[in-house]
Amino acid sequence: MIAVVGAGLMGAATAWQLARRGHDVTLIEAYDIGHKHGSSHGSSRIFRRAYADPLYVGLTGKAFESWRELEGDSSIPLLRLTGGLDLGPGRDPEALAAVLGAAKVPYELLGAEAAAERWPHIHFDGPALYHPDAGVVDADETVAACVRRAIEHGADAWIGVRVTGIEVQEKARLRTDDGRELIADTVVIAAGAWLPELELPLPLPPLRVTQQQVFHFRQRDPSVAWPILVSKDASMQVFGLPSGGDGGPLPAVKVAEHDRGTPTTAGTRNGVVDPASRTRVSDFVRDRLPGLDSDPVAEATCLYTTTPDEDFVLDRHGPLVIVSPCSGHGAKFAPLIGAMAADLATGRAEPHPRFRLERTA
Repeated sequence: MIAVVGAGLMGAATAWQLARRGHDVTLIEAYDIGHKHGSSHGSSRIFRRAYADPLYVGLTGKAFESWRELEGDSSIPLLRLTGGLDLGPGRDPEALAAVLGAAKVPYELLGAEAAAERWPHIHFDGPALYHPDAGVVDADETVAACVRRAIEHGADAWIGVRVTGIEVQEKARLRTDDGRELIADTVVIAAGAWLPELELPLPLPPLRVTQQQVFHFRQRDPSVAWPILVSKDASMQVFGLPSGGDGGPLPAVKVAEHDRGTPTTAGTRNGVVDPASRTRVSDFVRDRLPGLDSDPVAEATCLYTTTPDEDFVLDRHGPLVIVSPCSGHGAKFAPLIGAMAADLATGRAEPHPRFRLERTA
């Protein structure tokens, strides 16, 4: 029997992958499915192929296939392609183009004038990389689809049940806050920002939890189709993407800083939006995204859990599998991470060296 602790994007995807393979699975979630306490809520997450690191470029290709498999199994559209832009000297569009070209990922490298002709609602002051295989993932729908299909494939789900202790011997014994005990051959721990707070008999790498904030800005022209975008210069790194339902009833774009989060913990985060971030992002929208109103129509907070090297944690230690594809760029890989975690849980694969627990020791 395999227990999965946490039903955010990664835990839900892992439970789905295990259950569809015919394994005996119990999924345990401390809150309701789709809760807003962690990192997996909302209607808009970026999917992109553009990475400077060939490892992640390759993984995005596999992830795209996994998204289509999940959509086929759940009969729900989850990934909508919009195309993606990378701009700013910190993103180095020319270098990204070389990496994508080596991986045979389609792209265009445009000068500022050509880019402005195609996207007049965005201000360009240098070259831009465009790749068509980028888009938006609906996180809420993904979690719901994975949990639903895991249950339909035979998984048991304990919802609103918190794991309070894990004892490890040859197998693992889990205790919960409602007095239940569960003996599992393997436990997949996909606890997100709660991972550093768990008392586990294994060497976790340093994990930094921060509270981030996101802002939604209404489109001046509702008919314009916005791409996802990532912009980085010397002062800030910003991402943007169509908001979906999170932006309200009218078309909006979600814009946020990737960095500058406030250090916190899953248990102590206050959920209060940082006004300084609101000002910085609104100024960026005013200066760089003229196709948007510069006053946000909605805002929210979420949690990042970041490793020092921003690589994921996907490793096995005895009967425990640790799943922390974090650092603010894991959502796009969710169904693939579920497959990789399922392989670790069932002994079908070894962890990638860069994703091991002790790589930073």
